[in-house]
Amino acid sequence: MIVYRKQGGFSLIELMISLTLGLILSAAVVQVMISNNSTERLNRSIASAQENGRFIIARLRNDLVMTGRYDLLQPDLNKDVDVVVEAAFVHNNPIPVEGDFSNALNKGVKEGGGALSDTLMVALQARKDCRGASHGYGDEEFMVVNEYFLDGTSLKCRGFDGRFLRGLKTQVDDDNAYTLLDDVTSFQVQYGVTDNISSQDNSARPVKFVEADTLGAEKAAGALVVAIRIALLLKADTDVLISPVPRFKLLNEEPIQPSDKRLFKQFETTITLRNSKNFARSRNI
Repeated sequence: MIVYRKQGGFSLIELMISLTLGLILSAAVVQVMISNNSTERLNRSIASAQENGRFIIARLRNDLVMTGRYDLLQPDLNKDVDVVVEAAFVHNNPIPVEGDFSNALNKGVKEGGGALSDTLMVALQARKDCRGASHGYGDEEFMVVNEYFLDGTSLKCRGFDGRFLRGLKTQVDDDNAYTLLDDVTSFQVQYGVTDNISSQDNSARPVKFVEADTLGAEKAAGALVVAIRIALLLKADTDVLISPVPRFKLLNEEPIQPSDKRLFKQFETTITLRNSKNFARSRNI
């Protein structure tokens, strides 16, 4: 005798419910994966911008902190020119303006104006310029003039022999620019000046920060630059899209809103020029 038994299984409705729940769970897992991937890309983008910002601020601070240095007692100082006159030039013009150099009247700090970036130029005694070039002096120290500017989205530096700019020597090394950092959207500079001669304040504190286009008049009135304030706007080097892109205000410039819908970060620092401060104090003794 053959006994037939009913076979158990899922009904069509049960299968449809299972498939629906499976699709919901799969969609949730995919959504979590997409969210995690976006978060990871965003974190990577923030980290890259932060790292680039820390690097360029440290590099500029290291370059600029010695602005205005000139030590007549330094045994390695090259003395092919009148170093007393050269010392006076560097001490009085740590931040050159247009017209300071007889052989390069257009060289000096420049105000970009509007959304354009500024040009920074500093003078000091050193063995090499900001690119590492010695301009034929070997291990001797000489008057170095470094220029920092934005070329497209690349922050660059260019070094000169200050004696060449003053018309005292011929040019030895080239003046090709060296890239310090890419993906820089804006580079802005202000100059902290002291008026210790008129005020008889021997602290050499900056009484105000001015733009490059008014710095010449301030210097003519006896002011001396004792601090530099720098602001940069950097773009992260990943493809994270940010919409809308926020507006950024660098120093006292008009707010900037980049057209590229990427992640941007703003960095600012103020650098005290200790050599210029010491000279400013000595002028009032």
